[in-house]
Amino acid sequence: MSTLDEVGSRDGWRCWLCDEPVDPDASVNSDRGPSIDGGATPKGKKAAPGSERLAHRACNTRKGAVKPVVAWSPALFVVEPAPIVSTVERLTRKGGREVVGRCPTKADGEEAAAWLVDRLSRFAPDLPVTATVEPGGGQFLLVVQTDRR
Repeated sequence: MSTLDEVGSRDGWRCWLCDEPVDPDASVNSDRGPSIDGGATPKGKKAAPGSERLAHRACNTRKGAVKPVVAWSPALFVVEPAPIVSTVERLTRKGGREVVGRCPTKADGEEAAAWLVDRLSRFAPDLPVTATVEPGGGQFLLVVQTDRR
């Protein structure tokens, strides 16, 4: 099992769930304090090296009760964005490509594509993805793709 400092440094002291900064000096008993999330490691089993991720204590605790939700940035103009967690699960399992939203302009789509690739690099670091913007039906489709099979 990795130490909190090792995981925090590797993850840039950002919560993998909410993508907000984690204060390395905060108390581990504070809701906004740092904690290590072992991911999908069954209780009693040792986590694989490097599989742990940094999370706020409250985010990590809440994840145990409800499925995590990774929100899209409110600064983006994306219509009907797909749930990020479900999209990552499908792409990890099946690979391929998926339309994850629609944007009214190409510039909006390119901004959303850059944000999504950056966000997924922290949320699912082992899933190499690219995002493209494709015209379709008078709007622009935001498409995420991986070569993983």
